[in-house]
Amino acid sequence: MAPTIIKGPDDLLLQKGISPAEAGVPPPKYSLTVDGDLQVERDIAVTLRDGVKMYIDLIRPKDTINVPVVLSWGPYGKHLDAGKEYSMISDDNGEYGCGVDLAWLNPYTGFESADGLRWCKAGYACITVNPRGMWWSGGDFASCWGEREARDVCDVIDWAGTQPWSSGKVGMTGVSYLAIIQWWAASLQPKHLAAIQPCEGLTDPYRELIFHGGIPESEFVEEWQYERLKYSISNVEAMREMGMEHPLDDDYWASKRPDLSKIEVPAYVIASWADQGLHTRGTISAFEEISSKHKHLEVHGRKKWAWYHNPATFERLRAFFDQHVKGTGNESGTWPLANWELRTGLNAGLDMTSTAWPLPNRKLVSFHLDATDGTLKTETPCSPGTARYLSTPEGESVVFEHVFSAQTDIVGSMGVKLYITAEEAEEADIFVALRKTDAEGKLITFHFQNALSKGPVALGWLRASHRALDHARSTPDRPWHPHTKKEPLIPGLAVAVEVEIWPSATRFEAGERMQLVVRGSDIYTNNTRRVHQTLNKGWYFISTGPEHDSQLTFNVLEGT
Repeated sequence: MAPTIIKGPDDLLLQKGISPAEAGVPPPKYSLTVDGDLQVERDIAVTLRDGVKMYIDLIRPKDTINVPVVLSWGPYGKHLDAGKEYSMISDDNGEYGCGVDLAWLNPYTGFESADGLRWCKAGYACITVNPRGMWWSGGDFASCWGEREARDVCDVIDWAGTQPWSSGKVGMTGVSYLAIIQWWAASLQPKHLAAIQPCEGLTDPYRELIFHGGIPESEFVEEWQYERLKYSISNVEAMREMGMEHPLDDDYWASKRPDLSKIEVPAYVIASWADQGLHTRGTISAFEEISSKHKHLEVHGRKKWAWYHNPATFERLRAFFDQHVKGTGNESGTWPLANWELRTGLNAGLDMTSTAWPLPNRKLVSFHLDATDGTLKTETPCSPGTARYLSTPEGESVVFEHVFSAQTDIVGSMGVKLYITAEEAEEADIFVALRKTDAEGKLITFHFQNALSKGPVALGWLRASHRALDHARSTPDRPWHPHTKKEPLIPGLAVAVEVEIWPSATRFEAGERMQLVVRGSDIYTNNTRRVHQTLNKGWYFISTGPEHDSQLTFNVLEGT
């Protein structure tokens, strides 16, 4: 059932909260217990700058002082049982599952959050929060990111950094929402924030969450907002409904993008090639834009929650905080700038390192679409051709294929220029996927989002009326659309549209094939909860050849 939506200040739409009591969570009541070497305090009231009280949990080594702090900030409930949450994300046939080994978890492990037990054993205190407006914390409404919430984080960082037991140094860690808020907090440069560890954190909700290429996403956003953010004694920002009110990029969406250039603290950034349609794009671009002198990028091709909670990952996170938060050791100082996986298949890839990012040893390559035979060619086809597809979900995809004659490593984002004609519509919602097959044409799949194992190499989207480019920001392998105006199609007239395909890193051996798939609806729908609201109608045509040189542009890695 859809929640009640009300008007808030400054025309902000709010989702009316549901009492946390309905989720079985009682009102906050301070408690202090001792569990072995741990001192556990629940429901500490922290007063924010405007007098609002929010509630935190604090776990720290017993009878110690001068303790550095690890902070995880997220809206999902500090009480949440991570093991229960992760165990629900699976099915009986093994095709759907988050991959988290429950043996890695303990009662102090948070969902997408820090492991309090591990961090305390490593000599840190661990804080988890219920932010303003979430659960029993006070405030008139909960924001979804933005400067207001970032200042709340800074207030808590200041509180943690000035406690008598604290060393005065705070680090932040966490996945997804808990990573996104780190960009925001660090951009305000709070005094006691010493380092961050954002794992899978988008930076542009307009382009990476609420819309993809200007096409509104509905199902995942609806489930996230209506279910994950519903418990509040006040109200919660209704970002889905704000998307309906703000279909173009404007001041509202600008207020949701942090100034990454102002981030100067050390940053250990983790991304994955698998999180197409959510965090991959923004996490990698954030690493490129932040001003941190000490920063490290790790990009894998696996499932994000399993990667984050794996004990081996924790040891790397600990080493980074030991150097930059605790002030001991220099292990992370010997790391290369980037560790990344060059994928070859499901659960298969090569561990790569680089001392520069973006990767310096890249060559820009274009393959040209040929509709006469459904191929991707290294030269522009001599003859014109046309491929067509019906835009309904039941319609066929158009596929263009290239067979590699030599080992080829494709890395980074891609751009595909399509000359497209609508038979009768003034709009075209275009969905694009890159796939890999073996020499016999059998699909080679990859981890996809948080729990799937039959995913593509990469994805792209564009609503054709949003095809205008910001030429100053665009490159052939990464077209940049400002999304500030609509230009309807003229039925029967071919126009060029350039679609951004999100970053990936994949090796193709000689004989293996790369497929470019174009469709009028979501290409991957099974269990993804990524469903888009399309405006397509009827038949669409892709033109190729000398007059309409549709092409795919990407980077090939040299010297591997």
